[in-house]
Amino acid sequence: MFKPSFESTKWVMDEKGYAFFENGDYNVNIIGVRKNTIVTNTFDDVLLMVYKVNGKFVVHYFPFTTDPGRGPMKAPPAKGRAVLKPGQYRGAYKLGLHRGKEEALVQVKPVTVFRDRNGDMTMDYNNPDTGLFGINIHWSSKTGTSKLVDNWSEGCQVGTGVEERNAFLSILRESKARYGNSFTYTLLEERDWE
Repeated sequence: MFKPSFESTKWVMDEKGYAFFENGDYNVNIIGVRKNTIVTNTFDDVLLMVYKVNGKFVVHYFPFTTDPGRGPMKAPPAKGRAVLKPGQYRGAYKLGLHRGKEEALVQVKPVTVFRDRNGDMTMDYNNPDTGLFGINIHWSSKTGTSKLVDNWSEGCQVGTGVEERNAFLSILRESKARYGNSFTYTLLEERDWE
């Protein structure tokens, strides 16, 4: 798993002109890092949660996918399979229920996706589409660890591992209690560190 340092991550965020939250404890930065545009059907990306505790930065790394699973990529709808465009989505998420069932970050403001239509296993960065699509940030299971993405993601950003899920939600709940129920998600690419 790619584990960029705090310093290099902050540098990438600054270079892109993205907001980086550093005032107060648990003012969390939620950052997905896409490994590449090849769909592997595994959790080979990483989710970083960067925030302060007692005035000192903490970084958590969670196994993650920013790619749709194999089945959804091979059978895109007529409009095309949603692939989240790298960028920063300010205040686009809140703690809520994914599909009305599981606690997750749910999309509440427009995001931009690319619409992949050809059914191959490479995400195409074309056909941009902006709107409310239910591109949530959730976990594959609340009781175990999934090895394959499959239908866990049809465009959502998805983590794996029950301990990781519990830590993710605990950090978000603490942040919500201090700053309100509004979260920014930033999607970067591993090549941004090159």
